Amino acid sequence: MNKEFDHIRNQTIGTVEFVSPREIKVLLEINAPQSTAINTGVPQLFPKVNGFVLIPNEAGALVGIISWVGIEHSPYPKRKGYKDFDLIDLPFPLRKLSISPLGVLKETDGNYEIERGVYSYPSVGDIVVVPNQSQLRAIVQNKDNYAKVKIGISSMAANAPVYINPDRVFGRHIAVLGNTGSGKSCSVAGLIRWSLEAAKKELKEGKKLNSRFIILDPNGEYSNTFDDLCNVRKFQVIIDEKTEEDSDVKQLKVPSWMWNSYEWSSIAQASGKTQRPLLRKTLREIRYGGRLDENDKLIKPRRFVISILVTLRNFERQGLGTIAGFPGKQNLGESLLSAKESLTTLSSTIENDPKERIEAIIDTINTVLLRRPKNSSGYYPAFNLNDIQEIIDTIEDSQSVFGELKSYQGPDEDCPVYFSNEDFLSHIERLAEENNAQQFMDFFMMRVRSILTDTRIASVIETKTKEEISLDNWLDQYVGCQDDNGTINFIDLSLLPSEILYVIISVLSRLVFEAHQRYRRKTGRILPTTLVVEEAHNFIKRYDGNVEEITSNKLCSQAFEKIAKEGRKFGLGLMISSQRPSELSQTVLSQCNSFLLHRLVNDKDQEMVKKLVPDNLGSILNELPILPTKKAILLGWAAPIPIIVEMNTLDEKDRPKSKDPEFWDVWTGVEEREVNWQDIADEWQKEENS
Repeated sequence: MNKEFDHIRNQTIGTVEFVSPREIKVLLEINAPQSTAINTGVPQLFPKVNGFVLIPNEAGALVGIISWVGIEHSPYPKRKGYKDFDLIDLPFPLRKLSISPLGVLKETDGNYEIERGVYSYPSVGDIVVVPNQSQLRAIVQNKDNYAKVKIGISSMAANAPVYINPDRVFGRHIAVLGNTGSGKSCSVAGLIRWSLEAAKKELKEGKKLNSRFIILDPNGEYSNTFDDLCNVRKFQVIIDEKTEEDSDVKQLKVPSWMWNSYEWSSIAQASGKTQRPLLRKTLREIRYGGRLDENDKLIKPRRFVISILVTLRNFERQGLGTIAGFPGKQNLGESLLSAKESLTTLSSTIENDPKERIEAIIDTINTVLLRRPKNSSGYYPAFNLNDIQEIIDTIEDSQSVFGELKSYQGPDEDCPVYFSNEDFLSHIERLAEENNAQQFMDFFMMRVRSILTDTRIASVIETKTKEEISLDNWLDQYVGCQDDNGTINFIDLSLLPSEILYVIISVLSRLVFEAHQRYRRKTGRILPTTLVVEEAHNFIKRYDGNVEEITSNKLCSQAFEKIAKEGRKFGLGLMISSQRPSELSQTVLSQCNSFLLHRLVNDKDQEMVKKLVPDNLGSILNELPILPTKKAILLGWAAPIPIIVEMNTLDEKDRPKSKDPEFWDVWTGVEEREVNWQDIADEWQKEENS
């Protein structure tokens, strides 16, 4: 601070009369400004709530934000200079302030710089000064070297411009919160647009913009917001094939072979005892088959034979007591009978040596079953280990034709390896028969089959061939490739069927996260990407702690919680936008380092937000219910201190489609609205020919 006596005296407005870590009370002088301060070089409003004052100290000056202004009526005069009470003098009301300490303003070579935190508190009697214009600007302006993105101005600090550092905003997660109509969506769009426009101005010669944003939009608000900015890819559920041909919108694809076992369990509501183990086994084996050459005619018989071999070895491992007693002997008999029938069907589709080997296995199984016929009650007699070994020996003899019969090799059940939905269904049905578990799989199979055969869902999750979309091609499209000139991938979720909404978002966010993990492990560097979640309270909900239950909305929340906790290490940032912070996962909110808070009216939402900031800063949040549109409170890692920002104005063409409905203009005929429900009904009811 400038230590010249006159400079400080001219700006003095009162003295400290109470000090605590959270609050400092100030007694204003009689001649302190009443509504406008002119002793700072430029006229400014004073005193005002959320205005700033300085308390000079040995480190520079403590910066405080005014949280309360009041008057104390005195029964006798307290004005300085009037100590003789024999003189006639009327009582004079004394004005007081309550301020919350924010940080320390330091001066270096005539330049001011704000430092977070307070480590030296004032004493009672210390003077309090009103900051001048340069000091006000230093308080709200971000002096970070990379704070190059202007997002608005601070009307509380002489309209000083407010800048942010994209590394701090996008790299450490940000939450944009506010009620409908408060300007929340425009702020989200603005933060992205203003950041990329600033980056373009500083592009190295010959270089392309290398930014990546993935926007998950449940309402389709951002479809045309960034068209002029960079390379924009748009994905949505295509109802009419002409839509994809005549526009730049592509069919949203999150194939079922990319789902892991937990996501499959959630969509099929699989139980833990029987259905999930069979599901995981199916996924392991079907993914292994997906890695083999599809032109190899031995894939299917090899898969059948390996499955039978594994089943027999499991019975063998359980010991004689199991297959000689009930229900083990019954299970083995039914399994052998099912295997015999499946192999008989299979043998009709193959020729030459493979056919002979399959028939040899059928004969051996038939021999064992004939030795152990069912009794009059329909039960099998006890089997012995020789029966199992006899069939195993015959199967192992077929290795000269089918190759080495390993029980399993290759990817696990969660690895994104291609398989077709038809193969998945047929394989899990056969495993259910082999394990005599059809009665436990009926609901599961009905649920899975209804999802996989639904034409609305199939357009999103089905891939008929391995070449239709590969994993690397999917990552190129949905994350961005090297040749892009900046990428914004807009994913419109508005027409996504509700049955798979949470699973699709869970899979997509998980794949993006794991791709960034593997990129860093492969290259040793991070790939900066921002995942934007609009209406986040729909997808990142609170959930109970039931460990056994696997639901799709729980998996969806857990995927984002993992990104919130670990994404920064791999360059994956999270921007969440929500009008109901009280419904959001507390794990995700607690990991957000920056907040842009628009108007919030609901009491629960306000309480939730107040828990996220230190107690001594809570007073600034009292303005949340009355913040006008376009104004927001910026706090956290993105700003040196909490400030109220008047956000920049977006052009009409760059705004999301979230403005208030124009009822009056439509009612009064200013705007026409033609209605043809037939066209909408035809599109709604349209079904593809199977």
